[in-house]
Amino acid sequence: MSTEGTALAEVTANLARVRERIVAAGGDAARVRVVAVTKGFGVNAAKAAIGAGLVDLGENYADELVDKAEALSDRAVRWHFLGAIQRNKLARLAPVVALYESVDRVVEAEAIARRAPGAAVLLEVAPQGAGPGRGGVAPSEVDALARACARVGLEVRGLMCVAPRGARDATRRAFDTTGALVRRLGLEEASMGMSEDLELAVEAGATMVRVGRALFGTRAERDARGDVRTPGEMGWQNEPRLGGV
Repeated sequence: MSTEGTALAEVTANLARVRERIVAAGGDAARVRVVAVTKGFGVNAAKAAIGAGLVDLGENYADELVDKAEALSDRAVRWHFLGAIQRNKLARLAPVVALYESVDRVVEAEAIARRAPGAAVLLEVAPQGAGPGRGGVAPSEVDALARACARVGLEVRGLMCVAPRGARDATRRAFDTTGALVRRLGLEEASMGMSEDLELAVEAGATMVRVGRALFGTRAERDARGDVRTPGEMGWQNEPRLGGV
């Protein structure tokens, strides 16, 4: 079997296990969307995710996303941008991004609105105790940011949360807070949970989980498969913030 065929078989089997975990946590596998986070993996990983039936792919780094979008321009993909909003990258992102998941400042909303009028966004909620360098708006400030996004013409579809690393109790609190905010504001989407904590996110009402390792394995496994990265991917270290693993 070819390397590409092997990747497809592995991702298909891993996706089935992810969906089993969603169901075991009380979620509906048909309603909780799996966003395949291909950060640090090559185009073959993205092709395997698409071949396994996924249409939502997420990237943390602008150059990496654009390179993959160009390589897969003949495929039906909804690209999610998960990383820090950098105004100098938006011109390249605007034509291909379906959902910006990490808006946490008014200036970011204004920049997106200039490049992509009417764009769909999620507001990133900062969990209590988030460390330095972690993005997000305080839960008490979400309403104001949502109104500011609406004023500049963006479509606020929901909220996103990256749980703090560490104790499960802190993770559960972060997801519960985000889920409650989504319901109170009458929003559609709650993007919460990654490979290691998706069960807690589903229990809190996640409508999307962002999964990388649980689908594609570790970076060492990527290198063993020979899943070659694009030039843009090789420069991803220059762009900050993590949004899905």
